[in-house]
Amino acid sequence: MIASDTTIELRHLHRYFGETRAVHDVSFSVRRGQVFGFIGPNGAGKTTSMRILATLDLPTAGEALVDGFSVLEDPDHVRRRLGFMPDYFRTYANVDVREYLDFFARAYGLMGAERQRALRRVMSFTKLDELASKPIDGLSKGMKQRLCLGRSMIHDPTVLILDEPAAGLDPRARIQLREMIRALADDGKTVLVSSHILTELAEMCDTVGIIEQGQLLAVGSVSDIQARSQLRAEVHVEVLEGADGLANWLAQRNDVDKVRLNGARVVFEHDGDRDSEARLLQEMVTAGFRVVAFGSRALSLEDVFLHVTQGRIQ
Repeated sequence: MIASDTTIELRHLHRYFGETRAVHDVSFSVRRGQVFGFIGPNGAGKTTSMRILATLDLPTAGEALVDGFSVLEDPDHVRRRLGFMPDYFRTYANVDVREYLDFFARAYGLMGAERQRALRRVMSFTKLDELASKPIDGLSKGMKQRLCLGRSMIHDPTVLILDEPAAGLDPRARIQLREMIRALADDGKTVLVSSHILTELAEMCDTVGIIEQGQLLAVGSVSDIQARSQLRAEVHVEVLEGADGLANWLAQRNDVDKVRLNGARVVFEHDGDRDSEARLLQEMVTAGFRVVAFGSRALSLEDVFLHVTQGRIQ
C-alpha cells in the first residue's frame, strides 16, 4: 500500500506492441488534489498509460496503482475509485441527458436515494440540469464533453483520468472546462489530464509530465523543469540613449547571452531568477544607463516542451 497522499503511481511501467515500445520504463506519482498534465506528441504513449490506469489494458511489465490499489491485483477496487473520460465517446439514439447519466449510475451500483443524489450532484456541477430531458445526440460539442465528464464522476471517484477533454471546444467551453477541472482538484480529487493545448495545461496544472516515444523525459512543475533544463529567460530593456553601449556592457557578463539590438531596446537571454534580474537592473542604473523599461518574458510550457522533446515519432 502506498502513502495515503499519493493517489496515482506508475512504477517502471512498460507496454510493448511487438517491436513498438509504446510505454517504456515510465515512473511518476501524483498527490491527492493535484492536476497533473500529461504532455506529448501523438503516439508518445499518453493514451496507453491512461488506459492501463483505467484497467482497460495490461502492462507488459511494471506496476500502476490508483489510490493504493494495483491495476493488476485489484482492478475492481481501482474502477470504483477512478473515472475515465476518453477522447471520444458514442452517443445513443433516443436517450436524453438524465437517462444517460442514470444508466451509468446504475452500472456503478448506485441505487435509490443515493443514485438520485449522485444525479443531482453531477448535473448541477456540469450545469446540465437545464438540459436533463434533451436528447444527447442533439447536444453541442461542449455539452457532450460535460456529459462525458459527468459520466466519469457519477460514482464520486477519487481519481479522474481525462484524455484530451478540450479537443474541439470553442474558447468559452474550454475556459469553463478548465474551471471545472480546478474545482474538482480543490475538492480533493486527483486529475490526470492530457492535452495538446499547452497554454491551458500551464494555467490549471500543478505538475506536468512530458513523454516522447514512450519514455518520460521530464516531470515536475514547469518552473522545476525549466531549472533542470537550464532554460534562460529572455529579457527586454529599453533605454533613453546608448543602447549600443548597453549591448556591449551586457556582452561582457557571464550570466548574459545572445545580446541583440532592436532600436532603443536591447534583448538578451539571462541565466538567473527574479532576484538576479532585479540585481542586474540595479547594476545597469548604477552604471549610468537610463533605463525606462525592463522586463522578462516568462518561459511558457510550450518553450519547455520544445526544449525537452525532439519531435520524434514511432
